[in-house]
Amino acid sequence: MEPTAEILQDLHRRMVRIRTFEEAAGRLAEANRLPGFLHLYVGEEAVAAGVCGVLRDEDQISSTHRGHGHLVAKGGDFKRMMAELMGKATGYCNGKGGSMHISDLDLNMLGANGIVGGGVPIAVGAGLANKYKGNDNVSVVFFGDGSTNIGAFHEAANMAAALQLPVVFVCENNEYGEYTPREQTMAITDVVDRAAGYGMPGVIVDGMDVVAMYEAAGEAVARARAGEGPSFIEAKTYRFYNHHGVQVLGMKYRSDEELERWKKRDPIELLEARLPEIGVMTVDEIAEVHREAEVEIGAAITFAEQSPQPDPATLLDDVYSLTGANGGEVR
Repeated sequence: MEPTAEILQDLHRRMVRIRTFEEAAGRLAEANRLPGFLHLYVGEEAVAAGVCGVLRDEDQISSTHRGHGHLVAKGGDFKRMMAELMGKATGYCNGKGGSMHISDLDLNMLGANGIVGGGVPIAVGAGLANKYKGNDNVSVVFFGDGSTNIGAFHEAANMAAALQLPVVFVCENNEYGEYTPREQTMAITDVVDRAAGYGMPGVIVDGMDVVAMYEAAGEAVARARAGEGPSFIEAKTYRFYNHHGVQVLGMKYRSDEELERWKKRDPIELLEARLPEIGVMTVDEIAEVHREAEVEIGAAITFAEQSPQPDPATLLDDVYSLTGANGGEVR
């Protein structure tokens, strides 16, 4: 799927919005202005932007604990996102979900997930519903390389392949599970090798190249939409910051040389170097995209800070549990 000038501009804007939101959230966290943990997506923007760039509004995505970028790429609202990160009543989940459980069902973003691999069966469930309803919607699941070591991933992948569900598996392989290098937790080099065990086609993509991601996702989504079953994309990517937050917090688990090598392949800088050369955007137009995103995030922070705290009386609203095996109450 060759991107047009309009699509390239759209992909650029998606990545810039992700980077702007994440950098701002990181600064707020370091200043103790955000509660809880924060897992930043800086460096991996090309994956979410490229994949979501081929999706329709009706298509679903499920996410991870590092999920802000996915929601932004799907069209998330900065104000409601920032309010949720601050635990405010105006947030996407009324301040109850926070960073790791942020969602927007109106955008068919089925939620970030604090459980490693937890979003995989959710997306497969959405794919099963799509097939049952007879529509041509596609569900996409984003997950890290470490998630493929989890049983839920394998059960979901097997089900998707066996039932030929319209699901696209997108593995964001940033080479680390928290602080542990990938080679210490699995005996294979390429995670995509696991797709063959389920009879699922797979491809390795440069996750720092948004155009490559867009083209690979376009093929996988078209295949799923045509009823040809699931596909697996392994995006080789890298997170520029710590596992959570910005600072390393005394844990030196990556070399400076490794980090600088990956930063030289910053996905936004790579695209921005290309756009003027091919006549798609001028340097001034690129700068304007960044300026608009900064204005947007500034307004979002102000909105969130001025928003009210949740009313304690709403503590149990939208909270569901099963109590009692024999005729117990369902809340």
